[in-house]
Amino acid sequence: MSNGTKQRIRVLVVDDSALVRKAISDALSQDPEIEVVGTACDPYVAREKIVALDPDVLTLDLEMPRMDGLTFLRILMQHHPLPVVVVSSLTQAGSQAAMDAVEAGAVDVLAKPGGHTTVGGLAEKLAFHVKAAAASTRFRSRRLRDVGAAPATPAARPAPGSATQKPVFTGRADPRQLIVIGSSTGGIEALRTVLPQLPEGLPPIAIVQHISAYFSKVVAERLNAICPFSVREAEDGMLIQRGMCVIAPGDHHMTVQWEGDSYRARLVQTPAIHHCRPSVDVLFRSAAETGGKRVVAALLTGMGSDGALGLKAIREAGGTTIAEHEKTCVVYGMPRAAIQLGVVDQVVPLPLVAEAILESVAKKR
Repeated sequence: MSNGTKQRIRVLVVDDSALVRKAISDALSQDPEIEVVGTACDPYVAREKIVALDPDVLTLDLEMPRMDGLTFLRILMQHHPLPVVVVSSLTQAGSQAAMDAVEAGAVDVLAKPGGHTTVGGLAEKLAFHVKAAAASTRFRSRRLRDVGAAPATPAARPAPGSATQKPVFTGRADPRQLIVIGSSTGGIEALRTVLPQLPEGLPPIAIVQHISAYFSKVVAERLNAICPFSVREAEDGMLIQRGMCVIAPGDHHMTVQWEGDSYRARLVQTPAIHHCRPSVDVLFRSAAETGGKRVVAALLTGMGSDGALGLKAIREAGGTTIAEHEKTCVVYGMPRAAIQLGVVDQVVPLPLVAEAILESVAKKR
C-alpha cells in the first residue's frame, strides 16, 4: 500500500497459446483492481518470471509443451507456493486433470475461452476468481492446524466398505429433513473434508459449489469415491433420497422441491446471481420454502456474499444454520456475510462442520 491507494493484484498469465494469453490478459485488464504484470508460454519461462516479477496470482493452463501445467503446479506448491487459478479446456479428460490440479493446490478452475465460453463472458468471472485467489488465506500464516486440526488427506479418509468407515446413521428421521451446503473458492477441498466424515443413511444432501460447466461431474465422481454414500451430479427431476448427495451442475441453478413423498432436484438457467450460476442463495431459498424447520444448512469458504440471504431464509423458516469459522476458510467471504447478517446459529472450524451437521440432524428427528 502507498499513499492510501489500494495495491492492484499482480497477475502472471501462463499459457502456450499466444491468442489465449492475450484473451486472458485483455479480460483481466478490464478490472482496475488487477494488473497483468507478464505472460509466459511455458513453465520454464514462468519460473523465471515468477522470480523476476513476484506476482500475487498465476493463471495456469494444464496442457503445455516442455512441462505440463500439473507437474509445474506440484513443483510450484513445494518450492514457491502462491495462488493459482487454472484456466483450462474443461472436456471430460481436461476436467479430470483440473481436479488433479485442485488436489495439488490450485485455488480454483475455470474453462478456457473457446467453445461455449467467450472472452467477453469470461472477463468478469475470471476477475472475480483471481480476486478470490488473491484473498486466499492458504498462502498466508493462517493454517487449519491453528484451530487444532487439519482436513484429512485423501489417504486418511475412509474408503467405502473399509473397516474404518463411519457407521450408518440409523436415527428415525422426518422424511422431509434436508441438508444443504454452499461453498465457493476452496470449497472443493472443504467438501472433501466434510462429506467423508458423514455416515451413510442421512437425510438427502444437496450442494451448490461455484463451479464451471463440465467440471461438476468429475468433482461428484471424486467425492463419490471417498464417501460412504452416493454422490452424484444433479439432473433435472432427479429423486434425492435419504443416504444420497447431489451437486448442482456447473452453469445451472439448482432448487429442491417436495413432490409426492420425496425431494427432487430442479435445474434452471435463469440469470446468474452474485455473478454465480449455480447460486447458493437459489438452493437455500428453495430449501427454506419446501423444508422449513427440517433443514440443516452449512455455508463454507468462498468469496462474496452468495448464500447469506438464503441462510437468512432458512433461519427464518426455523431451520438450523452453520457457518465455517474464519480461521479455516480459504476465503472468508460468504460465511462472514452471513455472520454479519446475524443469521448463523453455529460458527465452527471446518474439521467440526460434519459433527455440527450430525448433531443438528439428530435434534430435528
